[in-house]
Amino acid sequence: MMGNYDDIINLPHHESTRHPKMPALDRAAQFMPFSALTGHDAAVMETQRLTDDRTELDESRKEELDARLQFIREHLLQEPQACITYFVPDAKKGGGAYLTVTGAVRKMEETRHEVIMENGTVIPMEDIREIESPLFDNVEY
Repeated sequence: MMGNYDDIINLPHHESTRHPKMPALDRAAQFMPFSALTGHDAAVMETQRLTDDRTELDESRKEELDARLQFIREHLLQEPQACITYFVPDAKKGGGAYLTVTGAVRKMEETRHEVIMENGTVIPMEDIREIESPLFDNVEY
């Protein structure tokens, strides 16, 4: 039984004498997916990216954090070690993320309401949600 292409199946592959052979990279580009909406994939990924909501602290928690900040302020010369969790608003959409930084507290800027860590991290005091430190081991709040 004869197939539809039996007459040409064993012929040599034709190579043009007029046109140079296209490089493999250019040939591959012909078959890459077409993106009609430039940036669409990035926009979809950004929409899918999750952020945390900022939680509001009750008054007793705010007072406790203020007392802890005051205690650290009183011991700044000792460069106290602390682990501070704080909220960082997202630059592109609502919400943000909670970050934790651990290290020595280098400075507290009262006028700007900021805590400055030894690694240069600047933490707005109103964004702090948790402070842990060996300084607090024997202190009641």
